Amino acid sequence: MSQLKKVFCLLAAAGLGLSVSMVTLADRSQEIAERIKPAGNSCMEGEACAAAPVAAVASGPRTGEQVYSTKCVTCHGTGAAGAPKMGDAGQWAPRLAQGMDSLYANAINGLNGMPAKGLCMDCSDDEIKAAVDHILAASK
Repeated sequence: MSQLKKVFCLLAAAGLGLSVSMVTLADRSQEIAERIKPAGNSCMEGEACAAAPVAAVASGPRTGEQVYSTKCVTCHGTGAAGAPKMGDAGQWAPRLAQGMDSLYANAINGLNGMPAKGLCMDCSDDEIKAAVDHILAASK
């Protein structure tokens, strides 16, 4: 074989090898890109995706029973941190003797181990008062 033919064959083989490795590299790049892509995307106000539906928020105030069963029951159901238990008239009588305004103020502002609003920061003052009324109704 002539020297020129050998060079052409060698160049052709190198070109074929380079082509195969480029295709393999492209496939691997696609695989890598797929593995490291973000799990989600962020959406800023004003972008089209920002108009996505938002879970409906309950309209209107919650009842005393709803507030008690989702917030107050943690302590007033067990007596944790010295909280008077719901249904125990003996524990509630001295507190009730101080008057309803005092009970409401203590529930809203906190007292001793009870933080303000029992940590129900999304509760309105009226919802807290309704929860107090609910507890007292069951504790007579």
